[in-house]
Amino acid sequence: MERLVRFQLLGQEYSFYTGAPENEVADVLDLVRELIEENMSGPSGSIPVGKVAVLVSLNIASRYFELKSKFDAYRADTEQRIASLTSQIDSGLSPEKGEGHG
Repeated sequence: MERLVRFQLLGQEYSFYTGAPENEVADVLDLVRELIEENMSGPSGSIPVGKVAVLVSLNIASRYFELKSKFDAYRADTEQRIASLTSQIDSGLSPEKGEGHG
């Protein structure tokens, strides 16, 4: 069941509806806050909020594509292993050529 989540970020109040578990929402908000804090100040001082939002978005997108790439590699490897095991099982179950029965 969806519920309304309200939170404050960078001095602004935001709200959205979600069906995600409460702990997952808390983890997402914690990650966003952590990334904002990491990107709020740079060597030249304070960075404007708009640029921080873009940097955080780029950081999250980068993490997403890294995980997607790792998952795709994992899935391909798993599919290859399953195919190999299936082939081994099939060849082990099929009758040997030249064996007589009876």
